[in-house]
Amino acid sequence: MTIKEIKVGDAAFFEKTITEADVCLFAEVSGDHNPVHLDDTYAAKTMFQKRIAHGGLINSLFSTVLGTQLPGEGTIYLSQESKFIRPVYLNDHIRACVEAEEINEEKNRVRMKTIAYNQHNEAVVVGHAIVMLPK
Repeated sequence: MTIKEIKVGDAAFFEKTITEADVCLFAEVSGDHNPVHLDDTYAAKTMFQKRIAHGGLINSLFSTVLGTQLPGEGTIYLSQESKFIRPVYLNDHIRACVEAEEINEEKNRVRMKTIAYNQHNEAVVVGHAIVMLPK
């Protein structure tokens, strides 16, 4: 998709259940071995009471949508602003949604609203991304 093809309001989403394997693999790839993500005993003593997924793991789901669906192949993810408003627990089902908000044809940039919801339709991450579309 090019800048001429995208419209304000265009939207897409990706859904995934966050598994223990996902969290462990993300810890290895990122180097973030915070015990709140990996240690049941430690996590039980936190305000979350059980293990939570990395915020970066949930943000990565936006990248999936942006690079494969909207705008799609060839999209360059330039920035992400995120607010983590609810924890994501192991086995939560997440729907990562993006929606085109502002289009700057001159700079070939699109500002996207990014929201991830859990299986209870509660927002867990909200924010905005800036992407550059293929020419």
